[in-house]
Amino acid sequence: MAAESAAFTPLTLPVLPLDDEVVLPGMVVPLDLNDADVRAAVEAAQAAARSEPGKPKVLLVPRVDGTYAGTGVLGTVEQVGRLADGDPGALIRGRGRVKIGAGTTGPGAALWVEGTRIDESTPDPLPGHVTDLVKEYKALATAWLRKRGAWQVVDRVQAIDDVSALADNSGYSPFLTTEQKVELLETADPVARLKLATQQLRDHLAEQEVAETIAKDVQEGVDKQQREFLLRRQLEAVRKELRELNGDGSKDSAEESDDYRARVEAADLPEKVREAALKEVDKLERSSDQSPEGSWIRTWLDTVLELPWNERTEDAYDIQGAKAVLDAEHSGLEDVKERITEYLAVRKRRAERGLGVVGGRRGGAVLALVGPPGVGKTSLGESVAHAMGRTFVRVALGGVRDEAEIRGHRRTYVGALPGRIVRAIKEAGSMNPVVLLDEIDKVGSDFRGDPAAALLEVLDPAQNHTFRDHYLEVELDLSDVVFLATANVLEAIPEALLDRMELVRLDGYTEDEKVVIARDHLLPRQLERAGLSKDEVTLDESALRKLAGEYTREAGVRTLERSIARLLRKVAAQHELGRRELPFTLTDADLRSLLGRPHHVPESAQDPAERRTAVPGVATGLAVTGAGGDVLFVEASLADPETGGAGLTLTGQLGDVMKESAQIALSFLRSHGAGLELPVADLKDRGVHIHFPAGAVPKDGPSAGITMTTALASLLSGRLVRTDVAMTGEVSLTGRVLPIGGVKQKLLAAHRAGVTTVIIPKRNEPDLDDVPAEVLDKLDVHTVTDVRQVLELALAPATSGAAPEVPAAA
Repeated sequence: MAAESAAFTPLTLPVLPLDDEVVLPGMVVPLDLNDADVRAAVEAAQAAARSEPGKPKVLLVPRVDGTYAGTGVLGTVEQVGRLADGDPGALIRGRGRVKIGAGTTGPGAALWVEGTRIDESTPDPLPGHVTDLVKEYKALATAWLRKRGAWQVVDRVQAIDDVSALADNSGYSPFLTTEQKVELLETADPVARLKLATQQLRDHLAEQEVAETIAKDVQEGVDKQQREFLLRRQLEAVRKELRELNGDGSKDSAEESDDYRARVEAADLPEKVREAALKEVDKLERSSDQSPEGSWIRTWLDTVLELPWNERTEDAYDIQGAKAVLDAEHSGLEDVKERITEYLAVRKRRAERGLGVVGGRRGGAVLALVGPPGVGKTSLGESVAHAMGRTFVRVALGGVRDEAEIRGHRRTYVGALPGRIVRAIKEAGSMNPVVLLDEIDKVGSDFRGDPAAALLEVLDPAQNHTFRDHYLEVELDLSDVVFLATANVLEAIPEALLDRMELVRLDGYTEDEKVVIARDHLLPRQLERAGLSKDEVTLDESALRKLAGEYTREAGVRTLERSIARLLRKVAAQHELGRRELPFTLTDADLRSLLGRPHHVPESAQDPAERRTAVPGVATGLAVTGAGGDVLFVEASLADPETGGAGLTLTGQLGDVMKESAQIALSFLRSHGAGLELPVADLKDRGVHIHFPAGAVPKDGPSAGITMTTALASLLSGRLVRTDVAMTGEVSLTGRVLPIGGVKQKLLAAHRAGVTTVIIPKRNEPDLDDVPAEVLDKLDVHTVTDVRQVLELALAPATSGAAPEVPAAA
């Protein structure tokens, strides 16, 4: 009990400050006496020890950033002498913790303070959890010491049994910071201090393990690279010897991969494309000569390197010159020429204002040219490219059924290739060509996919700047491409695809336009192909007009060009046979002897008795087909009452809509025929037969409604339908004439057929603005709202006042 009481006796000690250092009890440290504070404290302790038994005592206090800690360590000066470097020093041993109190006075220049020893005793025996803690700390300390090779210290740590001494032994650890050591110093409870020391040692070992793992991985990577480099050099040397032995001068895979790497690094590729290409080069370097993957990678790299990623042609911003080019190469087609001129004008203004690229997108265009065959849709694409100064590429889509034809095949397939869009860009050699997607309405779909759906991204100006081909798997910017899609039938284009394109209709040429096209374009081309010059054979304008009007009735000029070619071939053959002298001028009188009789004689030019409308019950309608507008005749007859049957018979391959129009026409006459002074009783007792000639051609649509009504009214009244009248319009049950589509094409067809009077619905009157002026000048167009107006215009006056005799079917 006396020793325990002495442990808590107040002490008066000189302070020995330790700057950024901490000494724990049990530690023995040498201190340099050249430090004034250290020397003052040691000298003061020695002076005080002369009057007291025992060794000189000092108070070791950590001083961090000029601030003293609240707890110090009682130290005894074991020895004063010389340090290893020859400087004076003192060897001091830490004895125990001291709680620092108030300052006081003492001998010497040192700072003296009062302090109280802190009780650091532990219970005996130790509780179980403390024993486990002691074992854990010793195990961790042993593991750390063995990694450092300090085997002699391991036995010393294992021999420590006191909890407080074991915890304070961590003061020798070099990895602890000053703050951590101060925390250990100020933790009075030995068990808590040992827990803290154990946690600090555990954390350090975990950090050291991570650092060792990283260092090991780095070293393994370095070793692998060095080993790979060495092996590749050896392999290269072996292959070189084999090539020299066999006399083979071809490149090996290593040289080939190096060549590809150099080509990729030298190419002007976008950043993401460059990264993807270098990854493939890495794969090529790792692949063996026998692996099929090598050939696939080489094909992919060749495709990527051949694409013109940053090549663009400069647009010709001479708007007047571009328009002159379009006018020189194509007659008519004003809508398309105007649209291209607008596009160039906008591009020019955007370029002048620095708006070439907005939001990653450039100013491309997507146009759909819809019209009958032979009107120049395909050749117009070349003219557009010529006018803009761009390259031209044609992509034929007719009959394409595989979606991979558009977006490319996945590289997992043998023989995979990019899609037609990527191939078109590669063929063009620039990123802004004019791409003609020909016959887009002929695209099919089956179990292999829907190519039209794959075109949605290609033809969407909001998406195609990041188009991704399945084969390339890198983004391709198509926003600067001018896409021109051609089609014959608008209804065959999917609605979603049509919504992404700007629609431009080409409804066919007038006769005057055909004559100009034949004179300026078709004739010079065919003269060259026939081996003739323009001085040897001349086609008179009358011959061209007759060819266009009576030999080749069509919306386009393809058949007209064939007829001209046939004429020139016959003239060339006759000249070679000595039957005709050159030069020679062909007139309309020569056509019959060379080409035979005309194929399309207008109804008005035929003998009155031979005309189709020479008998009651026949009317002339107008229709739209895939080849443009055409005239359509409707025939009606009544069955003999004795044969029985009062139903309606329809023939001519009619669709459901046209059949319903016939029912409506018959119902209207049955309910309103009396007001029109028609013998409607015959409609109740006798069967009605309506026939549309050209029965092999399918027909549908509501626009033949007033034509069928007029044919039935002519049959019942006995009045003929005027030969020079053609009509189109939907009829309702009340006799109203409703609007229809394709007015321009139908009026052009009427003009080609020699019709002079046309009846259309009143609500289609705005569509007349699209009809060429020279056609309207030659047509007498009547707009009607009621069937009664149609009958007044279309039916010829009755020949006599007698009741008409309704003909019966044969």
